Amino acid sequence: MVGIIGYGACIPRNRIKVEEIAKVWGADAPSYRKGLLVEEKSVPSPDQDTITLSVEASKNALKRARIDPREIGAVYVGSESHPYAVKPTGTVVAEALGATPDVHTADLEFACKAGTEGMFIALGLVKAGDVKYALAVGADTSQGAPGDALEYTAAAGAAAFLIGRDAVVAECLETHSFTTDTPDFWRREYQYYPEHGGRFTGEPAYFKHITGAAKAIMAKAGAVPADFQYVVFHQPNGKFPYRVGEILGFKKPQIDPGWLVNKLGNTYSGSSPIGLTATLDIAKPGDRILLVSYGSGAGSDAFIFNVTAEIDEVRDLAPKTRYLLEKDPVYLDYGTYAKFRRKIRKAE
Repeated sequence: MVGIIGYGACIPRNRIKVEEIAKVWGADAPSYRKGLLVEEKSVPSPDQDTITLSVEASKNALKRARIDPREIGAVYVGSESHPYAVKPTGTVVAEALGATPDVHTADLEFACKAGTEGMFIALGLVKAGDVKYALAVGADTSQGAPGDALEYTAAAGAAAFLIGRDAVVAECLETHSFTTDTPDFWRREYQYYPEHGGRFTGEPAYFKHITGAAKAIMAKAGAVPADFQYVVFHQPNGKFPYRVGEILGFKKPQIDPGWLVNKLGNTYSGSSPIGLTATLDIAKPGDRILLVSYGSGAGSDAFIFNVTAEIDEVRDLAPKTRYLLEKDPVYLDYGTYAKFRRKIRKAE
């Protein structure tokens, strides 16, 4: 049995509402709320970045895993907002956790599926017997250009998963990846904000890859939508996950709770991983979970997990995701938000 032995999340307390962004740009807030099904999003403080979020999420995962961090043989951090262009995020995270020096570390990038890339690799290493435990983190402090549609959803957060064979809380039954060269979203070096292909990011990108990965993994497992109690899709907004679920034949109650993206926004590499932490917080032993990420460029990673009785022993050992999302939020005005996100830059 190989799977998740500990999991944790980290979400900044700061928030900004859709209305606050819309009024600055003279946009129609109700249309954005209705079109995106997002009311507000998380905002990192000036002293929070991908590294600090990853460390906090990983510490919560360690609390649930109840292992010695020195036994972690691999640490992978997936993000599209690593603080350094040249300097690993993973080494800082591993050092902060006490996992160094006998550990393999790498930073991963694949837009919004960089976090599940780490999970894919970690599961393979543990299954092969190369390491006893492996840590995979998906974290981002994502940015959208001022006034762009992405600014209403680009948020911050992290999720961490410890993979092992002992006291597994969610056994991984199957994995699959679906990948093509679909240039729907990109950012070149020295650019502050990403560009996107508008409506092109929907049908040929998000929907094609998630449905492709989901159908392939269910075929490999001999499963149908009714076999799953929960399904977690990448959440660029509130509408896409429900729509892709309907396309695949899932019922609305199975799909990752809408309250998450509605109050959190799109945490990019942390999106579907945080959705999985929220689902593990409420899942019962015997429940099956289908997780399908999406990363622009483009690809999807799919996983089937079976929740074990061990979940009841560990879920209360660290803060639950909903608690992190709802505890004492601090609402920002646009000026403070722009300052925190360094959107106001001095001329060179």
